[in-house]
Amino acid sequence: MHIIETRDLDHVYPDGTQALKGVNFEAHRNEIVAVIGANGAGKTTLFKHFNGLLKPSSGRVLIQGEEIGKDNLLQVRKTVGLVFQNPDDQLFAPSVWQDVAFGPMNLGLAAEVVEHRVREALEMVGMSGFEERAPHHLSYGQKKRVAIAGILAMEPHVMVMDEPTSGLDPGGVAKIVALLQRLRELGMSTIIATHDVDIVPAFADRVYLLHHGQVALEGTPEEVFASEMIEESHLRLPYVAQLLKDLKDEGYDLGTALTIGEARKELLRLLGD
Repeated sequence: MHIIETRDLDHVYPDGTQALKGVNFEAHRNEIVAVIGANGAGKTTLFKHFNGLLKPSSGRVLIQGEEIGKDNLLQVRKTVGLVFQNPDDQLFAPSVWQDVAFGPMNLGLAAEVVEHRVREALEMVGMSGFEERAPHHLSYGQKKRVAIAGILAMEPHVMVMDEPTSGLDPGGVAKIVALLQRLRELGMSTIIATHDVDIVPAFADRVYLLHHGQVALEGTPEEVFASEMIEESHLRLPYVAQLLKDLKDEGYDLGTALTIGEARKELLRLLGD
């Protein structure tokens, strides 16, 4: 059973804009799925269906095999945690501690359980020691990590993150990628929308390419980035992949590579020849 699944999902906004057209999507347990696509491709609209913030115009959204409806909306939001692209849309309390504690407190958990979850979540995102800091005094990257901690503290089965690395410096991006690997180790499913194609091969098990509200392609990172649909969707190859492709086009006997480690092996093989 898929932990999240959509079937022929359409969404039309009140102004008539059709943001999603027949989207079929699935995410399995304990995997990381990347959703890529240009601005306006429908990524954020899709994500808002995963925990019931938006209702389908037609089609179905199923969480652990059960279609989202009024009767199970609370359970859906316990199961699927959504981190917005802009952390300022998610942070509102006077202190970091209160912000991260808000979700578990509203689950009716005992005070000692809330305290444990808050401390654990802040430690996971590298924000221990900031408990009394006002969120508006944090850097943008710190705000992002606190927003993620607020969802982690609710211990959902699935983390859904909309552009978690946007606006971050390289160090901030590295911390998010490390967190993704940690979530995998904990057995949590993670779904991420991103424009940062360079980091996708570092963490994604599968990739969905959205184009004009439709699934243009689905597969492993190797399969997706080998497709001409990447360019047609106004995206680019990861820089490592583009470098090896350019060298191959110049006549060098090189295979493909999406990560620095893979490229190193290919270059060493070439030098060894």
